Amino acid sequence: MSRICPFLKKGAGVVTTRGDVKYIVTEYGVAYIHGKNLQERTKALINIAHPKFRPDLIREAKNRNLLR
Repeated sequence: MSRICPFLKKGAGVVTTRGDVKYIVTEYGVAYIHGKNLQERTKALINIAHPKFRPDLIREAKNRNLLR
């Protein structure tokens, strides 16, 4: 299961806003997302997900109109 996921489960808590986050780090890389729009953030996060999960994340992002 990937830690980079396309959505949160219903009722999941969020403790910070997206504007407060600057870096996301995984064992597959670092994404600097501060000041980026939703499409740029989506691409950056998919790029640091496990390679096995990237096609599914891209498909889900397109379904949710986060990627063109």
